[in-house]
Amino acid sequence: MMLATPQLVYQNPVYPKYFADPFVWKHDGKYYAVGTGPLGTVQDIVTELDMTNREIRGEQCAIPLLSSDDMSRWKFLGGALRVKPQLLGGAFWAPEVAYDGEYFYLYYSTATIGLLHQLRVAKSKTPEGPFEDVGLLIGATDECPFAIDAHPFQDDDGQWYLFYARDFLDVTDKIRAGTALVVDKLVGMTQLAGAEKTVLRARNDWQIFKRQREMYGHIWDWHTLEGPFVQKHDGRYYCFYSGGCYENDTYGVDYGVADHILGPYTDEGNETGPRVMKSMPGKVIGPGHNSIVKGPDDETDFLVYHAWDTEMKARRMCIDKLEWTDKGPRCAGPTWTTQELTLQPGIVAAA
Repeated sequence: MMLATPQLVYQNPVYPKYFADPFVWKHDGKYYAVGTGPLGTVQDIVTELDMTNREIRGEQCAIPLLSSDDMSRWKFLGGALRVKPQLLGGAFWAPEVAYDGEYFYLYYSTATIGLLHQLRVAKSKTPEGPFEDVGLLIGATDECPFAIDAHPFQDDDGQWYLFYARDFLDVTDKIRAGTALVVDKLVGMTQLAGAEKTVLRARNDWQIFKRQREMYGHIWDWHTLEGPFVQKHDGRYYCFYSGGCYENDTYGVDYGVADHILGPYTDEGNETGPRVMKSMPGKVIGPGHNSIVKGPDDETDFLVYHAWDTEMKARRMCIDKLEWTDKGPRCAGPTWTTQELTLQPGIVAAA
């Protein structure tokens, strides 16, 4: 006799502490998450470690790491990244993890005093780390002084690519100055091919980060597209991203779509605002910087994202179902009430 499919419930946020830019992946039936800490610094993680059973062992760790058996209840494991001495005191943002069948690779950005954010990579034999830094993916140059939000993606032929966000200063009647999205091939997981291609540029008013912002010695109306995450669906490539200002209710999730991994991508149709998910005034502010993972039934796509509490004290990790409609991907959230989370048939929901 077939066992009925049990139900587990969740309510956002699924993790009560500060956990921005969440990336979730599933390995051997278990979920793991990495994200940006309260300030993204080493000390934040050390403070959190005092409340866990993982020993610091005299080392400095950064980037909070969580685990879960069901994607609803999460446990803090400690700092994922063992920090090199020259990076101590830096900020660590927006990590993501890729697995090539042998190693887990942690892609992240960091900035130390006097330097802008640049992309680095670390690796580990296990998903729980500690991840050991391998080195820079992109160092500061005049062409790319600032880079964040690395997203590794493997295509059907096995080739890996890295999507990320960087600054652009050129302006035309169709594109605007600010942070936007690019892609490059990965070589051996720890190097870029050096053939960067533009994915999407800001072109709409809702994507404004700040007007009259001083950047690079000039004043700009600064726009932002960030947090790329690529999902292939029905033969097309969907590059999800977050646009606007993460500090207020303009922030939301939209996407561009292409027939080839390297583009060209188009996000036409979003002229009035983000289409996948946006703020719900008085309930959820600034939902965004998403990743996508299969739910416990191994069939349903879930959007994992951060959102502010209504008092704007912290960004916390949330999950909601992603729906693929004839108009494109749409999220069932953001939600703030109890929701059902379907488990695999025969699995008993824990009390």
